[in-house]
Amino acid sequence: MDQGLIPNRYAKALYKFALEKGSAERVYELMKCLCASFVEQPRLQEVVANPFVATGDKTALLTTAAHAAGDDTVFADFLKLLVENRRIDMVRPIALRYLDIYRRANNIYMVKIVTAADMPADITDKLHHLVEKHLKGATLEYTQEVDPELIGGFIIDVNSERLDASLDSELRQLRLKLLSK
Repeated sequence: MDQGLIPNRYAKALYKFALEKGSAERVYELMKCLCASFVEQPRLQEVVANPFVATGDKTALLTTAAHAAGDDTVFADFLKLLVENRRIDMVRPIALRYLDIYRRANNIYMVKIVTAADMPADITDKLHHLVEKHLKGATLEYTQEVDPELIGGFIIDVNSERLDASLDSELRQLRLKLLSK
């Protein structure tokens, strides 16, 4: 069966269940923490997929990784379902898919700003204002990254759109123009 189909089905079911229980936003926060934990600790996926690690240990580890509390019953029920259906190793793709579903349903955009160096707060505010003006009425979640290879300028990624105002990009375009003559 398609690896993308299974996480999609579980994520949709989890979203509907969380909506019914009134905890879709809380599950969203837990899934963000869980996905961040997978990025910060790459071996987490190996442990979750290891058949020799007890399922109780896996669920405890995932609960800790998501920063879930004792009253997060929707998340606990979700993990229990994954264990029962032997899908616990798919928790990361399911969490990523849940984030996509929740963001689409709640008009949330991921904005990634990449600069050559750390920016002063006033410049950051101007860039945020520029993006907010472009996406009126949307909720925006920002991340910032420094990439010294840009030389100067910035790149803004909003979901699948990209505004590349980097010096590196301008130099590349200039080089292509010179080569085409």
